[in-house]
Amino acid sequence: MTTLWIFIALFLLVSLVLIWFPHFRQQKMLQTEEAGVRKQTNLELFNNRLATLEKELEDEQLDQVEFDALKKELEISLLQDMKQGGNDESLVTKMKPKGLLWPVVMSVAVLGISGYFYTNLGAYANLDKTEQASPHAGMTADQIMQQRLQMMEAQAKAEPENSQLLFSLGHSYISANRYDDAINTFDKAMVLVGTHAELLGPKATAMYYKANQQMTAAVQAIVDQALSLDPEDPSTLLLVGMDSFFTANYQKAIDSWQIILDSDRKDVDRSAIINAIDSAKMRMGSETGEMPNDAAHAGVQSTAKTVNVEVSVSDELAQQVGSSDMLFIFARNTEGPKVPLAAVKVSAKSLPTTITLDDTTSMGGDVKLSGAKQVEIIAVLSKHGTVKPQSGDLKGHLAMVNVGDTAQLIIDTQVK
Repeated sequence: MTTLWIFIALFLLVSLVLIWFPHFRQQKMLQTEEAGVRKQTNLELFNNRLATLEKELEDEQLDQVEFDALKKELEISLLQDMKQGGNDESLVTKMKPKGLLWPVVMSVAVLGISGYFYTNLGAYANLDKTEQASPHAGMTADQIMQQRLQMMEAQAKAEPENSQLLFSLGHSYISANRYDDAINTFDKAMVLVGTHAELLGPKATAMYYKANQQMTAAVQAIVDQALSLDPEDPSTLLLVGMDSFFTANYQKAIDSWQIILDSDRKDVDRSAIINAIDSAKMRMGSETGEMPNDAAHAGVQSTAKTVNVEVSVSDELAQQVGSSDMLFIFARNTEGPKVPLAAVKVSAKSLPTTITLDDTTSMGGDVKLSGAKQVEIIAVLSKHGTVKPQSGDLKGHLAMVNVGDTAQLIIDTQVK
């Protein structure tokens, strides 16, 4: 397509120059009273056009071959004009000016030919589709999300009995952190199609995030109901596994995620779940949070899709760190849903330490640290063995870290 555009542009440029340049040159010649003036004019036109060609060459609008060809053509044209002016000075007064009809007709013909090439050979329809494929240019991720939500909401109002649309809208509400709207939307879908595990699972997930990632009695009740209807429902098992991972119940997390793998479901990210299980197994046998030195994890630390966090405790709170305390470090995307992308559990005995977060420390699901550009880092030094901060625990927070960078995090806040 680019080659065609270049061809059309050059065709138009050369054709219009050939049509209109003689016309305007003729008008200039008729207004000139002396042959010397005409020669000077030809030289000026030559120099101006040559300067234009040199500028186009400098701007890479022309390559060297095209530039040389056009320059030679200009030189030949100048020599011909000079020779004609020297041999026939009477032409100044004897020539009769031609009207605009001929150049106008020729210009229309040239434009018509170019239009034919464009519409018939230039894949015009595909070009139009390409332009329509990027309607969000210049918009932020939040603006795109809001626009999509508004479109889905409008469609849901127009099709209130479309349960599949309500299902998708509910998931979009979760991504936008609008948990109440998500819960209500899943309830509307269940009114239409009945109570199903594939609707109860995402509803429980929305309730879980609304409760600040706590498995409350209400959330557990929805989880139990979903698993009673479908013990292999992936959305429910992902939630159970994630919560178990955060509470250091790694065996339960592994069992939950393994059920998804054994079910042979095609609509889940199996590689992400395998990585999550691998990460849970790693933590079961180690309290250091260090990455295993084996072939499966070789080279992970050298990739740019990691975040290295140098963790320490402020001098004011150093005396409050106990030897049995556990440190939880996790990363969340700065855009979209606040789902942990990676997490590590470390013994307080290792402080100060450097933690590496990457895809091998992911929480499972279809979101990974390698897919994010910037993350926030949260550290919880827990005296109760759980990731959820409680009174007396210590915290540290980094609002934004580029994936691939090394950051310093100081635990300097005590939970009241």
